[in-house]
Amino acid sequence: MHIYGGVWRALTVSVAALTTGIVNASAQNHKDSASHLQEVVVTGQYIPQSLRNSVYKVRVINQQRIQMRGATDIAGVLNNELGVRFSTDYTLGETDISLMGLGGQRVKILLDGIPLVDRDAARQSLSQIDINSVERIEIVEGPMSVVYGTDAMAGVINIITRKNKALKQSLLVTARVQEETMGNTYAPFTDKGIHNENVSVNWQRGKWNVSGYVTRNDIGGWNDSLPYPSKVSKPKKQWMGGGSFGYQHKGFSAWYRLDYLHEELFSAGAMSESSYIGFDQYYITHRYTHQLQTDWQLNPQLKLNTSLSYQNYQRNTASYSIDYRAQTKTVAEGDGYWDISRFKAWFFRSTAQWFISDKVSVQPGIEFKNDKGDGQRINGHPSITDYSVFASAEIKPAAALTIRPGVRLSKNSVYDAPPVIPSINTRLALSEQLDVRLSYAKGFRAPALRELYFLFNDASHNIIGNPDLKAEYSNSFMGSVNWHNKTSAPIQFNSALSVFYNTYKDFIDYAYDYSTSPVSTTYINVSKYKTTGGTLENTITWKQLTATAGFSYIGRYNQYKENDQSLPEFTWTPEVNSNISYSFTKLKAQLGIFYKYTGALPTYAINSNNGEIYLSKIYAYHWADVTATKQIFKYLSLQAGIKNLFGVKRVANSSLDVGQAHSTGGPVLTGFGRSYFAGLNFRFSKN
Repeated sequence: MHIYGGVWRALTVSVAALTTGIVNASAQNHKDSASHLQEVVVTGQYIPQSLRNSVYKVRVINQQRIQMRGATDIAGVLNNELGVRFSTDYTLGETDISLMGLGGQRVKILLDGIPLVDRDAARQSLSQIDINSVERIEIVEGPMSVVYGTDAMAGVINIITRKNKALKQSLLVTARVQEETMGNTYAPFTDKGIHNENVSVNWQRGKWNVSGYVTRNDIGGWNDSLPYPSKVSKPKKQWMGGGSFGYQHKGFSAWYRLDYLHEELFSAGAMSESSYIGFDQYYITHRYTHQLQTDWQLNPQLKLNTSLSYQNYQRNTASYSIDYRAQTKTVAEGDGYWDISRFKAWFFRSTAQWFISDKVSVQPGIEFKNDKGDGQRINGHPSITDYSVFASAEIKPAAALTIRPGVRLSKNSVYDAPPVIPSINTRLALSEQLDVRLSYAKGFRAPALRELYFLFNDASHNIIGNPDLKAEYSNSFMGSVNWHNKTSAPIQFNSALSVFYNTYKDFIDYAYDYSTSPVSTTYINVSKYKTTGGTLENTITWKQLTATAGFSYIGRYNQYKENDQSLPEFTWTPEVNSNISYSFTKLKAQLGIFYKYTGALPTYAINSNNGEIYLSKIYAYHWADVTATKQIFKYLSLQAGIKNLFGVKRVANSSLDVGQAHSTGGPVLTGFGRSYFAGLNFRFSKN
């Protein structure tokens, strides 16, 4: 559900504490955490409502926690979450995310409720959103296909940007400067280390509001093993800029937002020791995201919301041959060396919220999405269009019971989409302290443009898309129990236990043809796939201390079970996390500790040399960040900390290396060792 102009007013109370400075906001956050279940959420809701009353299981990462992490991108905030795993292709600078055992296109990334364009199955957008403009992140686990359509099979991550408060007149100016090492590599005002700067301005007067921002990220890269001048983690430079323009009057509000990104990632090849010749590639990305959203309260019972978005994503590849002896650079010739990939998307969505009575509400809606792509690695100039109508109802037969059935009907211009997608979500409040949620949902995922039309051949690749792919779909069951001690005692405690079971049909996966040279790769529909597991999350608050402790255990289906009944049906991965923050009120300071244990990820695979099935795994590792924030002047605060406290670099991987482009053999690069950061945050506000 997108963010409407009316939400600005509804969220005023919930975010007021977050607009008084990092440290003051932190202290207020501790005070409010006793009633954190009343925190307002908007993802998938008819109207903004408390976290406790939502029929969905929603996780919220608020602005105070985002600031405490000292993160420079979205991945730096989410990497501590249970059930969330990241994998990064350090050659291409692309990041993929998995949620509750599923990754890639099966996790839907939203910006203010608008689905973001990504080049293929990886989620580049996670590293291409300005973290400084983010107010909160909401995560909904499980299929949300009725509400959000294709790709929302594993869940939805909705990144919500800051909005102006509903004041007659206000001015807010913020600035941030942060310096960070990359392992043991750093030098100020150079290409060594990580350098971040941001300036943002928000102004409102009466019915009108305007905002703007500029951000620069300079990531110098890191190396510990590759020959000169290659680097394991590639250097990257980013410029981000944008702004919004909004209008509010009585029951109507509208706003337009533009976000722009220019990114240059540099991949230097190793210099030949005999010829002194090297090979360099640049990946240059331009991303424009336009969105226009309106919220119109026609009468007390009827509200109309609309979203319109246009996104233009372009990634250029530039390749050069370098003669280090002669100090010359010449254009390199070869397939894909000068590729330009373009992806464009139009998105329109309109919903009506009709509050028939205190017991019955309905939400009908329509949705249109058109994706286009072209480039040397895409066969032709494909265009895919989705048309959808959907409707849901929220029924409250009793004060303690909420039932939300829903259905979506879709038509696609290319593939056979499941014609009807149903879901039903329920919430039952057994008491003021205990509530239960049960849900069933059918999900579906459209084949990506890459999977349908990708065509790339060079010395080590032979990748061919499959235009005959079917949409994959799932049946998902989820249940959760939430308990909190609703008392006036100084110690507040909340505990939530959830379990899930998902089955998938026509699951899209890689397939290899070893009869060709090089081995060709394509995509096929696998007959079935499954995920299952559970999560236990606990939060305790005592005076100025807030601590969380969580555990998850996720099972992924072994697709070779059908060939060998002696093999286990699932391979299991445990995760443990904990976040601790303490506010030193008199010192106007705060300390945060963020920890996660990521258990081993076992998988079964086939040895291409002899056809034998073997068990491999990516080994477990521990990750921890420590941050401290201190207000030093009225408008200025200092933040410093340590990231990757345990110095994780590469995680051992027992998979055989079969020498293919998508082989998972060898250690998995996970980090660049322990790093240190320090930064200044400026905030000036005037009402």
